[in-house]
Amino acid sequence: SSMRARRKQAISPPFRGTMKLKRFLLRYFPPGIILEYESNGAVKQKTVDLLDLTNDTDVEMMIEEIVAKEPLITDSKRPHVRKLLHKLVEKQMADEQQQFHLFKILRAHILPLTNCAFNKSGDRFITGSYDRTCKVWNTTTGEELLTLEGHKNVVYAIAFNNPYGDKIITGSFDKTCKVWDAKSGELLHTLKGHATEIVCLSFNPQGDVIATGSMDNTAKLWSTKTGEELCTLLGHTAEIVSLSFNQTGDKLITGSFDHTTKLWDVKGGRCLHTFQGHRGEISSCQFDFEGTRCITGSIDRSCKVWDVRTGMCLNTLRGHNDEILDVSFNSTGSRLVTASADGTARVYNAATGACVSILVGHEGEISKVQFSPEGSRLITASSDKTCRLWSADSGECLQILEGHMDEIFSCAFNYEGDTIITGSKDNTCRIWRA
Repeated sequence: SSMRARRKQAISPPFRGTMKLKRFLLRYFPPGIILEYESNGAVKQKTVDLLDLTNDTDVEMMIEEIVAKEPLITDSKRPHVRKLLHKLVEKQMADEQQQFHLFKILRAHILPLTNCAFNKSGDRFITGSYDRTCKVWNTTTGEELLTLEGHKNVVYAIAFNNPYGDKIITGSFDKTCKVWDAKSGELLHTLKGHATEIVCLSFNPQGDVIATGSMDNTAKLWSTKTGEELCTLLGHTAEIVSLSFNQTGDKLITGSFDHTTKLWDVKGGRCLHTFQGHRGEISSCQFDFEGTRCITGSIDRSCKVWDVRTGMCLNTLRGHNDEILDVSFNSTGSRLVTASADGTARVYNAATGACVSILVGHEGEISKVQFSPEGSRLITASSDKTCRLWSADSGECLQILEGHMDEIFSCAFNYEGDTIITGSKDNTCRIWRA
């Protein structure tokens, strides 16, 4: 034992000496502190997730827990950590009185719009269209920056490689996905291999892998860097209409019209679980932030919560009396929301399945729903030509964004939560500002 003690003594001090905290970075949504540190000359990052942090958190108790758990944070760092936590607490509080006003109407394309999406900082957004192009816009001025041309058919699914925002992918009915430089508009790669239309796509959060889902019943994984196909995810028996990466980027879920959702291992392309139980086509699926649960919405009017590890259904959320068209988690994964063709949206506690609130007021189906970054509010896009802002806790309608002349199929908050974009069949995008 004395030998072991001596060896331990020899190892400990130098090891502690090689881990040096360089700086703190804040992550507002979901709340967390990122530690940038030096280890043997290399700069690394480590995240302290603070998913339970709310505006009534006992900050002093949280400091104690963090210092006890995290060797990089020494006693001398307490005042700094205290400041950071207060800043995080402040960010989780939203102003319920905050109203949005119309800032700009963009007549984006001559032919119908298909989709719109923000980059992480929210200073850029993109629109896809039946005119076979994707356009890049400056949110602050409303000016068109780039037109990404080259597809031979409808540009249907579009995305930035958030959080970086320097690349854009466009999925088209021409069966290809194109990778573009978001700054210059240069075409970097054309991803060929699908037999039919591409209808959904995503970058993994790390930005090095692209997933595409197609009407050919397959999803494919591609290398962002080389544009090469990494693997084909085979197994679904009908088109794949929704897909979602987990936060660590090593798992993917695909939702299909075959009534199932499949969980895949990104590295090997192996199917780990098939989530079975819905009695109708899947419309939407999403991972939670921690990657332990995922949700699926179906035209069978129910939403199911699944355990990613075991593949078991944890909860079936009922209550809608028409198809569920969209499902979404808040940023921490503590709540989820379902949007339905019955014109209502429902907010649930993700852990217990209890219904928190019901959002009633639209006069048409709701095709899109999203939580605000801090999670206290939601926006819904409806065929009644309005987008509504709601309180997640009470279900009260806080504001109606009116002005579109046709149904709204897309709505999104920027990362700060002070800008909303809506996309409509009236062929305009509207930018709304707080």
